[in-house]
Amino acid sequence: MNYQPLPIGIDDFGTIFEKGYYYVDKTLMIKELLDKKGYVNLFTRPRRFGKTLALSMLKYFFENTGDAEKNQKNAALFSGLAITEAGEQYTKEMGQYPVIILTLKSAKQGSYEMAFACLKEAISAEFARHEKAVAGKLTHKQDEEKYRNMCQRLGEDSDYFTSLAFLSECLYQAYGKKSIILLDEYDVPLENAYFAGFYDEMVRFIRSLFESALKTNPCLEFAVITGCLRISRESIFTGLNNLEIISIMRNDYSEYFGFVKTEVDTMLTSYGMKEHRQIVQKWYDGYLFGNAEVYNPWSIINFVKVHLSDQDAFAAPYWANTSSNSIVRSLVERIDDQKGQIKEQLEHLMNGGTIEKPVHEDIAYDSIYDSEDNLWNFLFFTGYLKKISVRAEGRTVLITMAIPNEEVAYIYENTIHTWFEKKQQGFDMLPLFKAIEEHDTRRMEEEISNFLAKTISYFDYGESYYHGFLSGLLQMNQKYRVLSNREAGLGRADIILKTPRIRDGRAIVIELKAVKKFHDMKTGCKEAVRQIETMKYREELMEEGYEDILSYGICFFQKECVVDTYDIDRG
Repeated sequence: MNYQPLPIGIDDFGTIFEKGYYYVDKTLMIKELLDKKGYVNLFTRPRRFGKTLALSMLKYFFENTGDAEKNQKNAALFSGLAITEAGEQYTKEMGQYPVIILTLKSAKQGSYEMAFACLKEAISAEFARHEKAVAGKLTHKQDEEKYRNMCQRLGEDSDYFTSLAFLSECLYQAYGKKSIILLDEYDVPLENAYFAGFYDEMVRFIRSLFESALKTNPCLEFAVITGCLRISRESIFTGLNNLEIISIMRNDYSEYFGFVKTEVDTMLTSYGMKEHRQIVQKWYDGYLFGNAEVYNPWSIINFVKVHLSDQDAFAAPYWANTSSNSIVRSLVERIDDQKGQIKEQLEHLMNGGTIEKPVHEDIAYDSIYDSEDNLWNFLFFTGYLKKISVRAEGRTVLITMAIPNEEVAYIYENTIHTWFEKKQQGFDMLPLFKAIEEHDTRRMEEEISNFLAKTISYFDYGESYYHGFLSGLLQMNQKYRVLSNREAGLGRADIILKTPRIRDGRAIVIELKAVKKFHDMKTGCKEAVRQIETMKYREELMEEGYEDILSYGICFFQKECVVDTYDIDRG
């Protein structure tokens, strides 16, 4: 069966229809914008939730290209979509305005000079896009010269600080109508600049660019800005009193970014995948924008495309490979500085729990680490936590938060795993290996428990977690090969350590248990030792020629462990 192609990485509205890609109709966003008449509208949503495509849709709908045939072609794209059924008061707005559209994502560079150069290039390209319409229609010759220079990236650096205001003024002279300004990924330059070390310089540029275009611009009809975060007014929106912020806390516009359940169900049905609804919900649902339950659109589209060629493919963390995870990594790396409080809360979240935090929608990147609450708010507004409930306590709004779904849990797990691998490199492992070789079970308990206290536990402290944890620790030795879940005797021993040389060498068998109650630890430990004997884990090692074989049972409860040994040779 031939299915419509899926628009992975296609965020141009016109291309989607020209090439016949599958499209989830979000055009009623246009109606809501016109009804509410917001002057400067800032939409904050997580990355890959359709913000760029939404702005492209607005451009194709509103833009007067100066070419009647092209305008008619753009209007035809909306035939059969929801906005055309909304009424003549909306469709009459099609093709009526000059539109300035600019994405700031190219500013993700290693230095301010490179970031500024990339932004200049993007701004110049937008000037060049309108060059034909503006040519010969500007009142002053110096403006014509300045416009030509901007098209060719020859403008003075200072010209770019107010370039959008100048472009809207030129378009007003050309069309006799005010411009619609669309700005995408407005916070990317600021996030990147913060982590790259040139935040102050970038703030100065973005503040000037935005204030001149959005604050006192007589040539502005309205503006739509998209990004992940509502950046504080003090950093770039100083004095912009007409700014309308539509964050994930608001109920309006809640269904226009991401897919709602009915849209996901329709897509799965269209591609013959109704049986995958449950796994899709578990992995990619869980976001709450206002009161609307939302799925991650990027992940849904990728899931469907992969399963078209392989119906048995497993769900995968598609968003993890595209989103900026710097803040999650930074959170985990800062755990040691917070006296265990963040670590305990992160463990609680990873085990399916919730945390309650006050909401601070105004965030400046240079104050993220001023308080623990700022970090959690950052994770919430960028999609790494979801809203469970909201309550007011005096003047403070408190949100109960949780990890949204399996996909985001994977991001935390993978980040934590990478962090702990790096952290292990600084551990002094000699006392543990000395204790293992000397049958010093009390010292083994102390060392392993100390290492557990320094890491993060999840999956409800299951046996698989402890297996991976201890295997990782033991891999750091220079003397033994570490084998995990290898067949031995009548079953599979959890961990076996063997010296490469058999003669005068040594082997160590370790069996693990995890219990739900502290008082069951000794019993669990004895059960682990008994399993080594009854399952004959040592016999294969003896057949290989090893004579010196140590056996340990280790039982875990949360961050505690008990170690016991049973050497058959000694009975």
